[in-house]
Amino acid sequence: MTSLICTLQDHRDDVNWCAFTSKLLATCSGDKTLRIYNTRDFSELPFSPLTGHGYGVHCCCFSACGQFLASCSTDATTLVWSMDTGEIEAVLEHPGRSPVRVCAISPDSAHLVSGASDGTLALWDFPSKQLRRTGAVNDTTMVACSFSPCSQVFVTGSTYGDLRLWNLDMNQLHAEKNAHDLGVTCCTFAPSILSGGQVVQFHLASCGQDSHLKIWSINKSSSGACKMQLLHTLTGQSAPVLSCAYSSDGQLLVSGSVDKTVTVYDAINAVLLYTLNQHERYVTACAFSPTSPLIATGSMDKTVNIWRLEDGCSANGGKSIPERSALTSSDGRTTAGRSKLLVSDWSEEDVSSWLVEEGLGGLVDKFTANNIDGTELLSLTKETLASELHIESVGLRSKLLRKVEELKSESMCSGIPDEFLCPITRELMREPVIAADGYSYERQAIESWINTKNRSSPMTNLPLLTTLLTPNHTLKMAIGRWKTTH
Repeated sequence: MTSLICTLQDHRDDVNWCAFTSKLLATCSGDKTLRIYNTRDFSELPFSPLTGHGYGVHCCCFSACGQFLASCSTDATTLVWSMDTGEIEAVLEHPGRSPVRVCAISPDSAHLVSGASDGTLALWDFPSKQLRRTGAVNDTTMVACSFSPCSQVFVTGSTYGDLRLWNLDMNQLHAEKNAHDLGVTCCTFAPSILSGGQVVQFHLASCGQDSHLKIWSINKSSSGACKMQLLHTLTGQSAPVLSCAYSSDGQLLVSGSVDKTVTVYDAINAVLLYTLNQHERYVTACAFSPTSPLIATGSMDKTVNIWRLEDGCSANGGKSIPERSALTSSDGRTTAGRSKLLVSDWSEEDVSSWLVEEGLGGLVDKFTANNIDGTELLSLTKETLASELHIESVGLRSKLLRKVEELKSESMCSGIPDEFLCPITRELMREPVIAADGYSYERQAIESWINTKNRSSPMTNLPLLTTLLTPNHTLKMAIGRWKTTH
């Protein structure tokens, strides 16, 4: 049996990925942040959230020892974080500056691979953080990647629907065309290596828009020849399957779907064991703990659920993990007393109240003297805090900016219709404009994108035929009407 032991509600936008070590859980989101939790009680670490990305974070993964965490984003970078300090260790800029959709670190922590929206791959030497090789699959977006347990090969999956096996020289060893009709969404190697004679065999799970979860065998001979064979097609979910993960012993397989369910299978016998139904929207992420009978699942409902697999034991067996309330953030703070206005519409008094609420009451006099209202609050930078507000403490400046970033993120989940949010920044648009791809964006965000992203569409990754931007007056009026009623 399974039981839901806690729900984490700290993210302010879709949860895109979950990753475990024996001691930590990492989650990432469209709110541009990563959050790090202690798996002992699922309290958030002091340096969490991590806020180095400029746009939504698509994927995150730990190095084998758990010392480092890698994350990738629409901002075209893969960041490497220290799990001792929460600081950024390296910034890996993807060749071509295309949005990075997936990243994976090899089990031996020797390599990192990142895949982008333009179909390109980058293979990095992980210890030195230097680019080693690049590759590409034309006319597709890379959305899935997993290293084999031997660390010598990796598989990628794309929106085209194919699965491709690569070696570390970025040579394609095998291409399984149409592995999933309408596109692959995720893939993951089983942790064990099966060998016999001159052949080494791996098992791989993949899922896709065809609503199927598939288990494959990959045979690699001593001559280097590879063969991929479909073993099982699992149909326990009724809509596209967005994520999948093996348990650390390879015995179980979990998947999350657009139908809002989480399924747990016996991976060896391809038998459905459990169907879990606690999420309110698409289940976009799932992961097994390597050392405990725990599963984390993330969703577009902005929550992460932590499940315990009882495996026939009583609900009180095993390590005790205190249950957390699903109604508060990890530090117990609520927003009941906060103004219901948009932050940009806050008065100076609203800002002062917020400072006190966040434990920053010592700054009220400085903010009042400088007439800081909601709009000014959102535009604060390290430079203005030091030079204009004369806040000398580096730690205090960092804490304030972190709280402001959280405040920006909170606005994303305050019931704002999705069509009013800029697809790039995920913030409420003030000057919406229509680009050549037909989508509406915040003017400043799309202008910045065009200047740095080789004039490709943020939504389709296709070239923009023109950089002309047309004001979307209808949308601006609709946003204005919505603001007056909220």
